[in-house]
Amino acid sequence: MKFISWNIDSLNAALIGSSERSVLSQNVINTIAEHKPEVIAIQETKLSGDGPTKKHLEILQDKFPEYEIVWNSSVEPARKGYAGTMFLYKNTLKPVVTYPVIGAPGTMDSEGRILTLEFEQYYLTQVYTPNSGDGLNRLEERQIWDSKYADYLANLDKEKPVIATGDFNVAHKEIDLAHPNTNRRSAGFTDEEREGFTNLLAKGFTDTFRYIHGDVKGIYSWWGQRVRTSKINNSGWRIDYWIVSDRIAEKVRKSEMIDSGPRQDHTPILLEIDM
Repeated sequence: MKFISWNIDSLNAALIGSSERSVLSQNVINTIAEHKPEVIAIQETKLSGDGPTKKHLEILQDKFPEYEIVWNSSVEPARKGYAGTMFLYKNTLKPVVTYPVIGAPGTMDSEGRILTLEFEQYYLTQVYTPNSGDGLNRLEERQIWDSKYADYLANLDKEKPVIATGDFNVAHKEIDLAHPNTNRRSAGFTDEEREGFTNLLAKGFTDTFRYIHGDVKGIYSWWGQRVRTSKINNSGWRIDYWIVSDRIAEKVRKSEMIDSGPRQDHTPILLEIDM
């Protein structure tokens, strides 16, 4: 089975935008289509509460003609056009789709951050973890989220193995970002967030990238847009993951980044696993 996950940073901009960045995003979409994965997970869709428009669906169906599409969008009382997740899966697959609520603080449960597919032998779930924000103003809520989300995955794991992916908004270890020393209290690399990810793995989950590649350095999944040379200089972070239940880690064959060319921000991540 081949799965791909990508934080798209606005589905609308990627599908119908005309800017230079939109063109780069469209190239990434074409690259994903060429891989022909069984399932595609997309985060930060930024769609309205009604989900994709008719035009969005037409374009997606043209790019991915053999796929079903499901989504979870931000709805009131959360902000409109915020966060959001989407799955595209081959129409030969027949998963049960759920829209989990985990008891997260504030409006987090209304922001469309989790979407889960249940198959006969396993769960496939994606997450767009809340960012701790400027000045870490959402760090306390983020810590609660991390605990609640870890419990959610652990409960799924009691029923059948779990494959989880998404933008977890944390660089777990120093080797997961280019400049750890200058980012100690930056959102995504605080001790609290890193501990939250450690606690998640301790509940019986494996970071598949590290499982396959060990302590390799210099491979990242995100490069900030505010610094135009971040990707050229490889000043990146690895904050996007494929994690699996420990008991199926040996089934993982590949866990790697997909080249997104000159486009900064997130790059897609690929998992190949024998399921």
